[in-house]
Amino acid sequence: MADKKKNLMLMVPMLHQGGFERVCIKTARLMQEYYNVYILIFSSKDINFDVTGLEVIDIDVPAKKGTINKVFNVIKRVIKTRKIKKQLGIDIAYSFGSTANYVNVLSKGKERVLTGLRCQTDMESPKKIKMFCNGSDQVLSCSKEIVRQLLRDFDYNKSTYIYNPLDVEDVKAKGSEEIADMPFKGEDVKTISCMVRNDYIKGVWHLVKAFSLVYKKHPEARLIVLGAGNWSEYEKLSEQLGVKGKACFPGVKKNPFSYVSSSDIYVCSSNHEGFPNAVLEAMALGKPVISADCKTGPREILLSESEYDKLIKEIPNGDSTKDAIEGTYGILVPDLGENVDMDPNNITGGEKLLAEKIISLLDDEDKASRYAEKAYERAMFYAPEKYKESIHEIFKRYE
Repeated sequence: MADKKKNLMLMVPMLHQGGFERVCIKTARLMQEYYNVYILIFSSKDINFDVTGLEVIDIDVPAKKGTINKVFNVIKRVIKTRKIKKQLGIDIAYSFGSTANYVNVLSKGKERVLTGLRCQTDMESPKKIKMFCNGSDQVLSCSKEIVRQLLRDFDYNKSTYIYNPLDVEDVKAKGSEEIADMPFKGEDVKTISCMVRNDYIKGVWHLVKAFSLVYKKHPEARLIVLGAGNWSEYEKLSEQLGVKGKACFPGVKKNPFSYVSSSDIYVCSSNHEGFPNAVLEAMALGKPVISADCKTGPREILLSESEYDKLIKEIPNGDSTKDAIEGTYGILVPDLGENVDMDPNNITGGEKLLAEKIISLLDDEDKASRYAEKAYERAMFYAPEKYKESIHEIFKRYE
């Protein structure tokens, strides 16, 4: 009997390590029941996900520096992608993030094109957004805030949000694996963790400065920042702030969840997010969470529906709260800012407030325990089955 499944292409630049890459892989596995699924990538360098049983197509046009090279890269990617779409008879092509969106829209043939605006940085170029909106059959987002912004600022109403899937059981299983090189051990130690790459949008300098204040009040406190990048500047900042050896930057770990599982508090200091998977993963591990109220994502996770509605009524343009909010599922502090400041003598009011909220959890075990329970409860709301149903309903409209 002939295979009557439609052909679905998911498009992502790389499969290195990151939020939307993880969502891409999860989407592919969940949709194999309904479609012939292909994942198209621009480079297979440093694949850091299990792609067993998935059809991955590498067009081998990795990123290059320089404006002219970037333009030629887009052209090469578009030509190769258009050819592959035609050869495979792709019915639906869904791209994750701006880099892939460009190629998806420009290589459009007879297939239906869905683009994903998954982070506030995707929203900062009006020309880019108009191009994606004009060239897409639908724009998907992982945040209510982005849908609101598209309607408010671009009068675009063919957008919908769909929350990222969270495989709680998988995260818990990985979190329970033993690790031999946990830098901080001992019953008296209290560890603050964070999973990020070294990028200004993650605001890690804010976290390090806040931690230096926490350490003065709680000398048992430690900080571990997991993720890709050169962290030498942060090592230097830690030394200048008097927390050398108390803040650790071990880089990429194949299984970061064990390190988070061994910590006591999770902090997100980002100034831009789409829908922060790392926050939800920490919540799945039962960690109380404090997050900056960056443009999209954290408020939808940490606040209840009524708390969220109250906030957007008070600040309808989507700007950050000015005060800390102890929400139902976690603590929001005001957006900490995107201007990188590695001056150890300059500690802002926002950084002091972040430190104050971390200290409040270290001071009050009952409060920390209550937030740990509510974090896990919230994580269960994002089970893969809900995502599977929602994304399939969207795809079915374009079959």
